[in-house]
Amino acid sequence: MAERRLFTSESVTEGHPDKIADQISDAILDELLKGDAYARVACETVVNTGMAMIVGEISTETYVDIPKIVRETVKDIGYTDAKYGYDYKTMSVLTGIDEQSQDIAQGVNNAVETRETEVISTGAGDQGLMFGFACNETEDLMPLPIALAHKLSRRLTEVRKENILDYLRPDGKTQVTVEYDENNKVKRVDTIVVSTQHHDDISVERIHKDILSYVVEAVVPEELLDEDTKYIINPTGRFVIGGPQGDAGLTGRKIIVDTYGGYARHGGGAFSGKDPTKVDRSAAYAARYIAKNIVAAKLADKCEIQLAYAIGVSEPVSISVDTFGTSEYSEEDIVRAIRKIFNLSPDGIIEMLDLRRPIYQNTASYGHFGRSDEDFPWEATDKVDPLKTELKKVEVN
Repeated sequence: MAERRLFTSESVTEGHPDKIADQISDAILDELLKGDAYARVACETVVNTGMAMIVGEISTETYVDIPKIVRETVKDIGYTDAKYGYDYKTMSVLTGIDEQSQDIAQGVNNAVETRETEVISTGAGDQGLMFGFACNETEDLMPLPIALAHKLSRRLTEVRKENILDYLRPDGKTQVTVEYDENNKVKRVDTIVVSTQHHDDISVERIHKDILSYVVEAVVPEELLDEDTKYIINPTGRFVIGGPQGDAGLTGRKIIVDTYGGYARHGGGAFSGKDPTKVDRSAAYAARYIAKNIVAAKLADKCEIQLAYAIGVSEPVSISVDTFGTSEYSEEDIVRAIRKIFNLSPDGIIEMLDLRRPIYQNTASYGHFGRSDEDFPWEATDKVDPLKTELKKVEVN
């Protein structure tokens, strides 16, 4: 008998310590962009019991009240009482912010390609490689395991904040295992794991019953579940101590949760707390934008884009496409079409996706991609027709 093909992805709630850190970093970024659209921001956050520490490099013409932003973010997440192990009212906020290094700034301020001309263009804020991905497993063109894991995490937060399950606390994690058939098509959901912080007085049995009823059944399509689907809920038997009291949190430590749940490759760079001159963030958004439009145009069932940059250089040093054998077009032809349609310099990406706006805090939980609940420009499919037109020229030739 052939071995079943299973794939698993995880998500975490906004009250997970790493996600608290991401949201604080992006909340600070958003507030800076409100007053200075050209602020250079690399903001890192560490959270631990009773404290948050903000470090990094920020160059800006505006002022923001960092402690106030931190406390408001923690309050909105739901850490509003000392009995939760973390409280926005009593926590300490430490800051250690410097300006962007002049050595880096000179390359970002004027790219290598334009230094001998009167034109000024932005160079990439760092070297690195970024991936974007899309597939036709879901309406949002995301892999099903991470899409379901995010929906479960979001639902955990909804039933907590709406007091449907008033004994829940902000920290939580979800995990979904999907079984695929021999044609690599979704067959069923094999396993669902949910771990949620809770009040001390609630029994494991009550939590198990309520999570199945109010979370799992509200999110996962019935046709994907069967009598063999396994449900693992709060498997340690107790999850009272959570959030920063249970574990330190750090900006950028959930990069696989942020992207495709491990289903596609990742370049390694984190997103949160970085302004759009940092191609770790902006080029990853551009790569998703390209991949999604290719799949939306039905030019491939699955597409992964890699972009690579050198610090201080405007144009990408490479563009790579992998359609996993699902396209009738060669990957070389698709790359040529990408180069004609998409401006992938930092300035081009920023203009194409309108990235100098305070839109980032909402990216910092439940994934940066596949979000129909938010107006994220990299999720648009407005390049479908230009891609089709460009590739039709290949057929004619």
